[in-house]
Amino acid sequence: MTKRILLLGLLALAFLTFVGLGVWQIERLQWKQDLIARVDARIHAEPAAPPSSATADDEYRRIVLRGTYITGGDTLTQAVTTRGPGFWVLTPFKTEDGRSFLVNRGFIPQDMKDPSAYAAPASRVAITGLLRLSEPKGGFLRENDPAAGRWFSRDIPEIAKARGLASVAPYFIDVEALGSANAYPVGGLTVVAFTNHHLQYALTWFAMAALTIIGGIIVMRRGERVDRDA
Repeated sequence: MTKRILLLGLLALAFLTFVGLGVWQIERLQWKQDLIARVDARIHAEPAAPPSSATADDEYRRIVLRGTYITGGDTLTQAVTTRGPGFWVLTPFKTEDGRSFLVNRGFIPQDMKDPSAYAAPASRVAITGLLRLSEPKGGFLRENDPAAGRWFSRDIPEIAKARGLASVAPYFIDVEALGSANAYPVGGLTVVAFTNHHLQYALTWFAMAALTIIGGIIVMRRGERVDRDA
C-alpha cells in the first residue's frame, strides 16, 4: 500500500509538471506568433528615419538613409546565402545631417577579389533597408580577428573601431534589392525566419501528462487486484 501511494504521488507530480510545461509552450506559441506578426508589419511598413539607438523591438524596421558612402572603407564579413558562400560588403555611410552608419550593401561571391567590381557609388544616394542589430564577437566557433581583417560576423562597434570611425550608429542597415540581380553587391538577401515548434512541444508534454494518467489507472487497478487476493 505504501509503495502504491508513493508511486501514485510521483505520477501526480509528473502529471502536474508535464501539464505546466505544456501550458508554458502554449504561452511561448502565443508570444512567437505575436513576434512574427510584429516583424512582418515592420518589414512591410513605410520606411522611417533612422533612430539614434535600437533594441530588439526595432530589428527589421524599414529605414531610409540619404547621403553618401565613404568610399574605400569596405569591410567584408563572411556570408553563406542562397547564392553560396561569400561575403557581405559593409560600407560606411554619412547622412545629410552628419550621422554615420554602416550599411550592408549586399553579397559578393568569395572569388571576387577586385574591389572595383563592388565599389560604392560616389554620388549622393537614398537607400532603403532593414535595421539589423550588431552581431558581436564572431560566428560559430570563430571569433573576429580585426588585426588580420577576418570578420565572421557584423560586429558594428568592432568594425567601426578597426576602421577608425567615430560616432557610428550601434546597428547596421541591410539594403533592399536594387537594380539587376546580377549586379554586385546583391542586396535584398536578408533572411527573416523564426523557428516555431511550440505547438508540437506542447502536444508532446500534454501527451506525457496523459500517459501519467494511464499509468495511475494501471497502478490503482493492480492494487485493487492485490487487495482482493490478499
